[in-house]
Amino acid sequence: VQLQASGGGLVQAGGSLRLSCAASGGTVNMYVMGWFRQVPGKEREFVAAISNSGFRIEFADSVKGRFTISRDIREKTGTLQMNSLKPEDTAVYYCAMKPRGGNWRVANYDFWGQGTLVTVSS
Repeated sequence: VQLQASGGGLVQAGGSLRLSCAASGGTVNMYVMGWFRQVPGKEREFVAAISNSGFRIEFADSVKGRFTISRDIREKTGTLQMNSLKPEDTAVYYCAMKPRGGNWRVANYDFWGQGTLVTVSS
C-alpha cells in the first residue's frame, strides 16, 4: 500500500488548510486512517484517526474542535480539514494506515505517506 499526502502550505494564523491522503496498491477498506505530525527534534504526534466505517473518530486534544477528518472508502482517500490554525500547528503532517484494532494514538501504523509541510505564520 502506498500513501500520498498533499495539501500542505503556508497559511496565516486563523486560516484553514485541507490535507488529502490517497491510497493505492492494495485493499484498505478495513484499515484505520490516521494523521500524525512531527516537528524537528520531537516525536511524531497523533493528530486524528478515523475508522473504516467513519463512525469512530478520535482527535488529539490540541486540535479538537478545529480539525475534522473524513474518508471515502470507495475512492481510497482521506481528508484532514484544519481550521483556526495556530503557529503551534506548524509541522510535517503524515497520513498513515493500519488494520483495525490497537491504540490509534500510537505511531505503529503499517503504512505511511511521505509527509506534507504545514507552516502557520503568526
